[in-house]
Amino acid sequence: MNVAQSFPYAKPAFLDGKPKRLLIDGKWVDSLSGKTFETRDPATGELLATVAEGNAADIDLAVKAARRAFDGPWSKVKPFERQQMLLALADALDRNFEEMALLDALDMGGPISGLLGRRRRNVGMLRYYAGMATNLHGETIENSMQPGEYFSYTLKEPIGVVGAIIPWNGPLTAAIWKIGPAIATGCTIVLKPAEESPLSALRLGELALEVGFPEGVLNIVPGFGETAGAALAAHPDVDKIAFTGSHVTGQKILQASVGNLKRVSLELGGKSPDIVFADADLDLAVPGAGMGVFGNTGQVCSAGTRLFVERKVYDEFVGRVAEYGNSLRVGNGLDPTTQIGPLVSQQQLERVTGYLKIGRDEGARTISGGERLTKGDLAKGYFVPPTVFTDVKDDMRIAKEEIFGPVLSAIPFDDIDEVTRRANATSFGLGSGVWTRDVSKAHRLAKTIRAGSVWVNCYGAMDVAVPFGGYKMSGFGRESGIQHLDEYLNVKSVWIRTA
Repeated sequence: MNVAQSFPYAKPAFLDGKPKRLLIDGKWVDSLSGKTFETRDPATGELLATVAEGNAADIDLAVKAARRAFDGPWSKVKPFERQQMLLALADALDRNFEEMALLDALDMGGPISGLLGRRRRNVGMLRYYAGMATNLHGETIENSMQPGEYFSYTLKEPIGVVGAIIPWNGPLTAAIWKIGPAIATGCTIVLKPAEESPLSALRLGELALEVGFPEGVLNIVPGFGETAGAALAAHPDVDKIAFTGSHVTGQKILQASVGNLKRVSLELGGKSPDIVFADADLDLAVPGAGMGVFGNTGQVCSAGTRLFVERKVYDEFVGRVAEYGNSLRVGNGLDPTTQIGPLVSQQQLERVTGYLKIGRDEGARTISGGERLTKGDLAKGYFVPPTVFTDVKDDMRIAKEEIFGPVLSAIPFDDIDEVTRRANATSFGLGSGVWTRDVSKAHRLAKTIRAGSVWVNCYGAMDVAVPFGGYKMSGFGRESGIQHLDEYLNVKSVWIRTA
C-alpha cells in the first residue's frame, strides 16, 4: 500500500508513475544520456519517481536556450510584464500549494503540518519579487569634481544567464528564492535542484509553463552535483551562479567560476551560537532554542547547534531543552501530528549517526536521544531523535563542524565577554541567537557577534523583505530584501557632458 494513502492526504497527481524529465527551452525532454535516477521517501524507502539525470551536455543545451531567450525575446519584455508573470505563478502556486507541500513531505521528509504552514511565506515571496520587478532603478549623481560640466546617472541591468544550484532541505522555498529575483530583474535561469528532492522544483516548472513563462526563460535540469552542478558552475556562458549548500561545495563553485569571472553568491553552512542568559524568559527560550536546532530535523544551515547557557541556569535549562526534545513526536512527515521527520537520505543518516559516535568518543555525554530510531513504523526510515550533548568542549568536532541533524551541543559560560569570544571562535558566521531581558546585552551582542543574522528572544525568524546571508565560511551575498535583487543586476554609469 502506498504510504500516502495511510494519511488524510491524496497522493499528488504529479506522482503518476511516469519518469520526470528535464525542462529545457520550454519543453520537457529526456536527458541526452538517457540516464535516470530514483527519488525515494526517506520515511519508508518507497520509490516516488524516476527522474531524468542531466549531465554536462544537457546543461549546455539549457544554458544555450537561456542565452537565446536573454538576448532575444526576453530582453524586450517590460518590467510590468515580468511582474504579471510572477503574480500569475504566485496564484498558481497558491491554488496548488497542498500538492507542493505533499511533494516536499514525501521527497525530503519534512512534517506536512509545517510545510502547509509555509503557504504565506512561499506565495508571498513570489509576490514580493513581482512587486520589485517594477521598482528597480538607478540614480542621478551630482558630480563632486566637475559640477555643472557633466550629468551622471546609473542604470541597473540584468546580469544575464543565471545558474542556480539549490539544496534538498527546503526544496520549494529554495527554488522560489532563486527563480523570483532572476525573473524580476530580467535574467534567465538554469536551475539544478538537489538530486535528493527534485520533485517540487519540477512541478513548479510545470506551473511556470502553464501561466505563460516564455521558452528558455526558466530551465530545470535535475542531476548530480559532480556532473550537472559542476558543468553549470564552470559554463563559460553563465554570468552568475547562485548557490545554497555546503561550504565545501561552495569552495569548488568559486574555483570553477574563474574561467569567465562570473558573479557568485554563496549561502553556505553554519555552526551558529545560541546564547541564553540567566535573566532570559526561560519558558520562551526552551522551545525557541529547542526548535532552533531540532526543527526540520536539524537540516537547517542556520540552526543554533551551539547552545551557550549561563552557568547559574545551565543544568536547569539544558535539562528542560532535553525534556522538550523528548516530547516532540518523531514520525512520517505525512502524519499531521509529526513534529520531527526523517533525515533526507541514507547518506545523511550515516553522517549524523557518525557524529553521534564522534561526540561520545570525544567525551561528550548524551542526556537525550543519541541513537537511530528503528522500532515499529520507523524501522524503514532514516530517523534520529532530538539529541542533546553535555560536557562539550569548544575544540570537540561536534562543537566545531556542521552536523546537519537534530544534534545540540550544550556549553556553559560565565560572562558576556567570554561568551562573545567563544561564540565568534568559529569559521562560520550565518546565524546566532540571544535570549535575555536586558536590552543592553541584546544590543551589545547584536553588534559584536560576527554573523549575518542575530535573533533576539526568538530564533530563525525570516521575512522576504529582510536580507539573509553569512560571514566568513558561511558565504557572501544576500538573499531576500532589496540586496537580493542587486545580486542579479549590473550597474552601468552614464556620463553626459553638458558644459
